Amino acid sequence: MFTERLKDKVIIVAGGSGLIGKPMLEHLKQNGAVIINADIGIETNVDRGEYYCDITKMESITNLVNSIIEKYGRIDGLVNNAYPRTQDWGVKFEEVPMESWRQNIDMQMNSVFFICQKVLKIMKKQQSGSIVNISSIYGVVGNDFTIYEGYGGTSPAAYSAIKGGIINFTRYLASYYGKDNIRVNCVSPGGIKDKQHPSFIERYEDKSPLKRMGNPEEIAPAITFLLSDEASFITGHNLMVDGGWTAI
Repeated sequence: MFTERLKDKVIIVAGGSGLIGKPMLEHLKQNGAVIINADIGIETNVDRGEYYCDITKMESITNLVNSIIEKYGRIDGLVNNAYPRTQDWGVKFEEVPMESWRQNIDMQMNSVFFICQKVLKIMKKQQSGSIVNISSIYGVVGNDFTIYEGYGGTSPAAYSAIKGGIINFTRYLASYYGKDNIRVNCVSPGGIKDKQHPSFIERYEDKSPLKRMGNPEEIAPAITFLLSDEASFITGHNLMVDGGWTAI
């Protein structure tokens, strides 16, 4: 469905080529936004709104922001959806090397800090803007490790720390920049289907109130809403898009 709710708003999506990033880009575009896909897996093509960006590198973020301002003169929205991680991401807690822990915190949480800092300088000058950070159900509640038992899997320890930190960082930014007419919110997806082990899917769906996992396309409307003027009185909020997982 095509609408005008984001007409001509310049919106950066960090990590727009990922599982939930692709449908997010499409939904934002359908709602009239000028989309900037900032992703490490693409080459820069300004005409298509595609910009190579390594979110873990400060220089890459700085170049991205400068390029967008040079072309468009403004930034109306930012979605922090990038998900960089180490190769040993997902090993059991007892086996996590300290250096891996540090590196994942740096790549995921610290990158959100830096891109927000750069973009918020622009938004403050504009006296307008909206940021949506992507967190997770496991930034809000503890893990149910029984859903991993059927195949010996686990959930990364750093994930809970990073996502929980991003939620409260979102509240901080909302409080700090509210006077500048800037809104900062969070969306916390839960249980998005992505070729997980059949045992995981079965156990997850059995516990979920809706008795199913979510589809990537079901996250995008929440992002569009929070970026739009329809959410003009919403800031510092963490919107759960989880099929009711955190309600029980």
